[in-house]
Amino acid sequence: MDFNRTWQVYSEDNLEFLKATGVIEMMLKMRKDVKPVIVIQQKGGDITFTIKTPLCTKVNSFTIGKESEFTALDGRKLKVTHAVTEKDGKLVTKTEKFTSVREIQGEDMVEVRHMHFLFSKLLYNTPGLNHILLSDH
Repeated sequence: MDFNRTWQVYSEDNLEFLKATGVIEMMLKMRKDVKPVIVIQQKGGDITFTIKTPLCTKVNSFTIGKESEFTALDGRKLKVTHAVTEKDGKLVTKTEKFTSVREIQGEDMVEVRHMHFLFSKLLYNTPGLNHILLSDH
């Protein structure tokens, strides 16, 4: 699956998930009002995520299948392993605390994050496109 694109969050549920992963209060307040832009650049198994908000920009690069370290927007360091599920075209990111699964559905990128019994879902699309939030999102 080709994740190359500039994506912007247009829907995010369960900000309590971020709190449970250790995100600081200031970032939680920001996420209620600010929808980050994520630029994904993929060349074979090498992927770069550039995450942009009005407060900061973070760039993280990794090679699929190899452990790496990400710097979160709040400055925390996360050890991360990555794998692409070839069959389903999903990008799976595993940290010590949670797992994130991204997949392309139509024009959207859907990210589902889970930690034990706590889940969060984010919907992304290309900035500038109009979105109609359906009740099943």
